[in-house]
Amino acid sequence: MSCKGIALVTGAAQGIGRAIALRLADDGFDVAVNDIAVSAELQSLVEEIQQRGRASSIHAADVSQDAQVREMIEAVVQNHGGLDVMVANAGVVGPSGMVIADVTVEEWDRVMNINARGTFLSYKYAGLQMVKQGRGGRIIGASSLTGKQGHNTQVPYSASKFAVRGLTQAAGITVNAYAPGVIETPMLFGLLPGPEMRDGLKAQIPLKTFGVPTDIADFVSFIASKESKFITGQTISING
Repeated sequence: MSCKGIALVTGAAQGIGRAIALRLADDGFDVAVNDIAVSAELQSLVEEIQQRGRASSIHAADVSQDAQVREMIEAVVQNHGGLDVMVANAGVVGPSGMVIADVTVEEWDRVMNINARGTFLSYKYAGLQMVKQGRGGRIIGASSLTGKQGHNTQVPYSASKFAVRGLTQAAGITVNAYAPGVIETPMLFGLLPGPEMRDGLKAQIPLKTFGVPTDIADFVSFIASKESKFITGQTISING
């Protein structure tokens, strides 16, 4: 398969990011992958992408740091010759089970810096590169169910995901976001360690099941394709 372009997926070591990276490789993209540090999981992901016949590279960076994001984009372009799809997937949940009065400034800043500022920086430097190339591209962010309906026990996370929605609408370029509901990932199982808690939450979902990372990857596959050329500024719920 000829190369469809170059994609970069942040927060790709596990869960949704990993599934997106593999799906884009299956679609014919060369895929650069990012996480906060080089890990065995990230190295394994690169090997899987390469086994699909696509080029791949690792770019460790903290997405909340301006210089690191700019340098990451530059390194992807240097390694692969450009950037056509930016998936700003990296994020953290932060404190859960706390009402607003219990959230510290330090916890608030950490979640907002990674989830909101990190998405802004990814959009900004990817957009600059795509304009420079002159061939367009796709920028895709990660919102959440809690970015459409506020949760009073996930205050920083919910606020950060509302911010991603606003940024996605305001960016003024071809940019969309996904808003997952409850997806079976290591993050979920960390928040809901017991089967009773998970079964109770599942009962509240109309389809009576949790999603899986490939449900999000399927959407990203479409929104990264030429068929989505007339869609922009949207945050699509994928929540059952």
